[in-house]
Amino acid sequence: MVLGLLANCNKNEKKQDQQKPFEKILTELEIKKIKKEINAVYKTQLISALINKKVKAGFNGSILVAQKGVVLYENAFGFSKDTIPNTKDSKFQLASLSKTFTAVAVMKMVQEGQIGLDNTVKDYFPNFPYDGVSIRSLLSHRSGLPYYQYEFDLKVRTEKIYPSNQQIMDWFAAAVPTPKPLNQPDHFFSYNNTNYAVLAALVEKVSGKSFDDYLKEKLLLPAGMTNTFTGVSKNPLLNVNKTIGYQNGRKLEKDFYDDIMGDKGIYSTTGDLLKWYNVLKSESILSKENLREMYTPRSFEHPGLRNYGYGFRLWVNELQQTEYIYHTGWWKGYNTIMFFDLREDFVVILLSNKYNRDVYNVKEIVNVLHGREKQSTLEENILDQ
Repeated sequence: MVLGLLANCNKNEKKQDQQKPFEKILTELEIKKIKKEINAVYKTQLISALINKKVKAGFNGSILVAQKGVVLYENAFGFSKDTIPNTKDSKFQLASLSKTFTAVAVMKMVQEGQIGLDNTVKDYFPNFPYDGVSIRSLLSHRSGLPYYQYEFDLKVRTEKIYPSNQQIMDWFAAAVPTPKPLNQPDHFFSYNNTNYAVLAALVEKVSGKSFDDYLKEKLLLPAGMTNTFTGVSKNPLLNVNKTIGYQNGRKLEKDFYDDIMGDKGIYSTTGDLLKWYNVLKSESILSKENLREMYTPRSFEHPGLRNYGYGFRLWVNELQQTEYIYHTGWWKGYNTIMFFDLREDFVVILLSNKYNRDVYNVKEIVNVLHGREKQSTLEENILDQ
């Protein structure tokens, strides 16, 4: 497996690391052998039947299921916008699934020695009004920060502002009185978009680049993800096959918070997310040690099988060990999920642009992928509020 960069690597070593392959190209003979080993034809039949049920229940979007490098199922349904049909190349707003990219970007900076997990936001933004908020606490949703959407909603909608991440940081610094924190740092898990909006601002501050440019240079281009863009990208290819979100039969126009990146905002395809899975699986951009950090459960206030690491939701067993890694998304008509098991090497990706909670029900698909040997402990719907 490919080892990640060490913090003291020189520029040439970094460049070489980015060019290392992250996905093994299988030969026809290897594909044939794997298909036989995993009983691919039978699994595809079962998955097709399950997807047909979802489509009958109103699913509108794209789906991809793969195991051990073999795509078992890939298809698209419904409409991208108006009367334009969705295709395998349709680009969907990933909503909170975007947080996985933000977290990997931050851990990339940690790996290269540009930022420390125990450093605080005030180390980079001296006027930030909250003490003791570490990078680690932001990644694991344990910062106790207030929700930016609620604190600045009146300002945004009254003045019709589409704020950037840096503007949100400025508003927190200038607000009188200072918005009250929800909790002390590292005291409690509370899922909060503010954490990842602040992380994206930190990426910009430390790198000296826009969040869009940093992702493109450090993650997307090395991964070959040519159909993935931030929502603020100036690249005209963003708008090729770009979908629009629908909810309650209504097309949703641009939201005032759509230009804030980090907590949401990335557009991608199922095919590119398969490449993203391969990047994570191959350890080609981050080292095994840093990925292990990301997949380690961090919050135990609520006993149960759901937990959170750094930028990834975790489904754990009774011993609180990670069984599955995933993230869901829900924003302005979009519902998304990327769900994977590194041990059995499978990934399930559903992207929808028409609100439908059934997107988050992947239990039956996961059980098919396990085969007869194992049944998952998943609940019918794993959407976490």
